[in-house]
Amino acid sequence: MIHFPAQRRDPLSALSLRLAGALGLVLGTVAVVWFDRDGYRDVNEDGLTLLDCFYYVVVSLSTTGYGDITPVSPSARLVNVLYITPARVIFLIILVGTTLEVLTEQYRTGRRLSRWRRTVKDHVIICGYGTKGRSAVSALLENGFDKSRIVVVERSGGALRQATAAGLVAIEGSATRSAILNEAHVRTAKAVIIATDSDDASVLVALTVRQLTAGQVRIIAAAREAENAPLLKQSGAHHVIVSSATAGRLLGLSTSAPPLIDVVEDLLTPGQGMALAMRSAERHEVGKSPRELDTLVIALVRRGKVVTLADKAGAVIETGDMLVHVRDDRPTSTTPVP
Repeated sequence: MIHFPAQRRDPLSALSLRLAGALGLVLGTVAVVWFDRDGYRDVNEDGLTLLDCFYYVVVSLSTTGYGDITPVSPSARLVNVLYITPARVIFLIILVGTTLEVLTEQYRTGRRLSRWRRTVKDHVIICGYGTKGRSAVSALLENGFDKSRIVVVERSGGALRQATAAGLVAIEGSATRSAILNEAHVRTAKAVIIATDSDDASVLVALTVRQLTAGQVRIIAAAREAENAPLLKQSGAHHVIVSSATAGRLLGLSTSAPPLIDVVEDLLTPGQGMALAMRSAERHEVGKSPRELDTLVIALVRRGKVVTLADKAGAVIETGDMLVHVRDDRPTSTTPVP
């Protein structure tokens, strides 16, 4: 099942509010009739009880009108004209409006689903919306990736609600199933990020994605243990990030070289000061050394491979190179003009 970002109030709360309004209208009308019960006559001519008032109000507001209880006094007739008739109209609006709202919502959801299936392409699929999945989405958004081109695949209902609340399209189900990945249009995706809670599931997801896409879609997977990284690569993952090993290295750096951990945190935390970025080499930069540029270049990406500045190949920028550089990521502050 595909879940779209919520654009309006929860249908259950809207329905509850309408039911509460209808019930309040009924109770208010019963109170009015009960207060002027001597102005009404029923077929038994024994006066109106509280149950009779409820009965009269319900059949009147629902436009049934059996006629066994009728207003006879001028005050009762005036109340019917000024209060009960408008209340009947409002009651019908509440009932019909609820039905129309449900039908409209179903139609709107169907239209959104059809439009999404026609237009989804070059998107990123996030398999798992836990801590790693949410961090991956944040990194994509920080680098200018369109939120509408991110699709989350998750089994947990709580994680699905978090994804839709964040404005993402979410598909309920296991990413290890071909049907779920096909629902996410994996064949037309730009990349698949595997951020599941276990390495076993990650391997199975990578195998399934590779089988469905014939290796044409880039797969990035997170592994909890370093020994499972080769298995993930054999399963089809193009890149594997070992979370436990990376965390261990950061812990080691924080002990042996504390300033380095501050630099790494600065690079990984958005809006702190520095951030890693990548851009295409401009025409006037071709033929120059990366060290000559005003931009702080730390590596080149040439034909899909990373070239460090220490290599001979990285001494000169070539046409088509991508520059990996450190950019200023501090929030821009506007100084008020006196």
